[in-house]
Amino acid sequence: MGMSRATKLVRKTRETDIEVSVELDGSGNATVDTPLPFLTHMVEQIGKHGLFDLVVRAKGDVQIDGHHTTEDLGVVLGQAFTAALGDKAGIVRYGAATLPMDEARATCAVDLSGRPFFVWEVPMPKGKLGEWDTELAEVFFEGFARGAACNLHLVLHAGQNLHHMTEICFKAFAKALLMATRVEPRAKGIPSTKGTLDT
Repeated sequence: MGMSRATKLVRKTRETDIEVSVELDGSGNATVDTPLPFLTHMVEQIGKHGLFDLVVRAKGDVQIDGHHTTEDLGVVLGQAFTAALGDKAGIVRYGAATLPMDEARATCAVDLSGRPFFVWEVPMPKGKLGEWDTELAEVFFEGFARGAACNLHLVLHAGQNLHHMTEICFKAFAKALLMATRVEPRAKGIPSTKGTLDT
């Protein structure tokens, strides 16, 4: 389909050390290594259900807690997606998905607008999934929205099981992102009347 829409980013701070490779036009192969198994599982969902090829390696100060690792991974992943999109010419730009997982149901809507905005309407009770705090789901997605400079809305409509409630947010996000990043053959140029999606 023309030039590859792929990138690799590395970000190292005193708190985290993160490497992310993204191939937007992949087949859902995700190799993810983080010190937080549930976070690893969630990032794998993004690759699998978004049909993105991901290679992710993250290290962080999880002896304190998982916040820094989760947030920084969201930021770097968002930056990588934006870098892989290039000038965004020909992309659909918008994506939305409502998905069920047993008793849980969530909607994600995304606009690859070049303007970061985040809405979290997810009544998630505080708890732990392994060693990962459920409140870090919001932290991850806010980091992605900031890193990708995109408009990201997540709404949880139903759910009782913490695992299901969290996972369906990630799966809906993957499907919405798949839609938004797709190239539309009929589209010409940047999908904005302004002629740019970088501000």
